[in-house]
Amino acid sequence: MNARDPLLPLQPDEASALGAFADRRWDEAIVPALTDYIAIPAKSPMFDADWQAHGFIERVVRDAASWVESRQVPGLTLEVVRLPGRTPVIFFEIPATKPGSNDTVVMYGHLDKQPEFTGWRKDLGPWTPKYEGGLLYGRGGADDGYAVYAAITAVEALQTQGLTHPRIVGLIESCEESGSHDLPPYLDALRTRLGNVSLVVCLDSGAGNYDQLWLTTSLRGMVSGVLKVEILTEGIHSGDASGVVPSSFRVLRNLLDRLEDSSTGRLLPESFHCRLPTDRAEQVRAAAAILGEATWKTFPWTCGADGGATLPTTTDPVEALLNRTWRPTLSVTGVDGFPEMTSAGNVLRPFTSFKLSLRLPPLVDGHQASLQLKTLLEDNAPYNAKVTFHPDGRAGALGANGWNAPTLAPWLETALNTASQSQFGAPVGYIGQGGTIPLMSLLQQGFPAAQMMVCGVLGPKSNAHGPNEFLHVPYAKRLTAAVAQVIAACP
Repeated sequence: MNARDPLLPLQPDEASALGAFADRRWDEAIVPALTDYIAIPAKSPMFDADWQAHGFIERVVRDAASWVESRQVPGLTLEVVRLPGRTPVIFFEIPATKPGSNDTVVMYGHLDKQPEFTGWRKDLGPWTPKYEGGLLYGRGGADDGYAVYAAITAVEALQTQGLTHPRIVGLIESCEESGSHDLPPYLDALRTRLGNVSLVVCLDSGAGNYDQLWLTTSLRGMVSGVLKVEILTEGIHSGDASGVVPSSFRVLRNLLDRLEDSSTGRLLPESFHCRLPTDRAEQVRAAAAILGEATWKTFPWTCGADGGATLPTTTDPVEALLNRTWRPTLSVTGVDGFPEMTSAGNVLRPFTSFKLSLRLPPLVDGHQASLQLKTLLEDNAPYNAKVTFHPDGRAGALGANGWNAPTLAPWLETALNTASQSQFGAPVGYIGQGGTIPLMSLLQQGFPAAQMMVCGVLGPKSNAHGPNEFLHVPYAKRLTAAVAQVIAACP
């Protein structure tokens, strides 16, 4: 390692060297590792009940751990931590090189994946990686397999340039796509080993565009679960019984009317809404000014993004950002009780089940919302139908909380903007995200004084969870260097 005065500010040539190192390392080592990772169907436990027997999560965890250890970072120690019946966690430590530093930087990511979904381009698939035009296609590369590789590379870039850093701790889980219900016990078990956490770097978020560094300012919470309406013990002739036996679908539709205004999509219970903080409103307006119509044109509309036959809920960029970050929304993400079209005879079906995904504003308690939703849907069922709502999660933690970032310390605000200017040639952008990262609220509760750098590669059309998911490698390279630069600026 080159000798360097740790008190000197980062120089332009050093920032450029960080970018060059990240560029090389991604091409030489990270893209090949992620290509192997994408090919492994390491679906999260919610989508693979036999995950332990299948061994795919174990494989991606061991592959990532082996890759980290192969980098031979001075002083690095790594452990795959295991608690009975729970998905494993990678925990690594890198000692501080900054003289007199007693702080810890926690770097977070996850290795579990969403299921396959349908609609992939003919030459693509969830488990068939393809690198094309700087985009690495396949499930999980961007969400969030790249994180552990980028985290280690950022530290390597610093050390290669003789730039000092605080103690680094890596926390890489494998249950995030199931709501991180395995994570709290690990946080309890590892709390004393985390140390004095001053900065959390989470690499599981998104970007408004690929032109600058984007800092996530908030995340929505979530309640998901299965709503089931049962009317009959078996299917019966629809001509014989319809008009006497109520349709289970109609009953279910009636129940959803308690929750959502179907003409506008607005969630009706006021307890599922929250006040928008003044600073977030200002940031939303600033992000809307940067992104403009891209706030809604980026999505794959059936009739194109030109305002033709298919229209979004709003074409106002400010309202579009608010709708996807600070307002509750309902999505039906799965159904059961319906036969395939080719088997759809004239039969009144005995039951209908919907998988509900309710996104909550950042300041709404996910567990309480889960209990309220269960009561709302199950009480006073039409026709005295058998109605059940089973929320996902475990007892005591049935919903995932959202997150509103703490106020930025002056040093971090400066470091973020400097890193964005150095690596992207543009100022940092601030944006809320509509997804959920349960770890963030957990860490903020446990370490209220810590600063949070939440960012990621999920920019326009990257389509995490859906078909044709891709990792934008040129953006990931610059993001890796920007993370290194921010860590170097830690006081």
